[in-house]
Amino acid sequence: MHIHLETERLILRRFTESDADDLYALHNDPEVMRYLNGGRHTPREVIVGETLPTFIASGYLAALEKPSGAFLGWFHLRAPQGGPEDEPELGYRLHRAAWGRGYATEGSRALIDQAFRELGARRVFAQTMAVNARSRRVMERCGLRFARTFFMEFEDPLPGTEEGEVEYELLRADWEART
Repeated sequence: MHIHLETERLILRRFTESDADDLYALHNDPEVMRYLNGGRHTPREVIVGETLPTFIASGYLAALEKPSGAFLGWFHLRAPQGGPEDEPELGYRLHRAAWGRGYATEGSRALIDQAFRELGARRVFAQTMAVNARSRRVMERCGLRFARTFFMEFEDPLPGTEEGEVEYELLRADWEART
């Protein structure tokens, strides 16, 4: 699936090898990674040798600000491994400087619309830690509704893990009703 999207303020395009420095900086901001790995450092070799090749192969999208071209972070819209193709998962990670400016909502809405309009999605969903209020607000602003709380076992749980993970979803019928 090849996705290249433009919104009013964003360009979403496939990752390339030249994005290594930007991805390394994003994935090593302790606040950005707080609910993902507790803010721990990720070595450059891991970003270049594992993360970036996975992002390129798996259709992750680099988010660039118009017209400056500044790297803001990334989005993905893809079925989880072993999951149905018509139920893609939405994900996003943005630099702190981009927080609170509506970029996550803008990019997510564009991908959700594309999922239903062009990719035949039956359902789009997103997940985060229950304590990640900022990400939950983005999901709600995009029209996703709370679906469930679930609990996972972690070897080294992050603070807040005891409150569980949450899943939000938007079904095709609900998307069609609002468009």
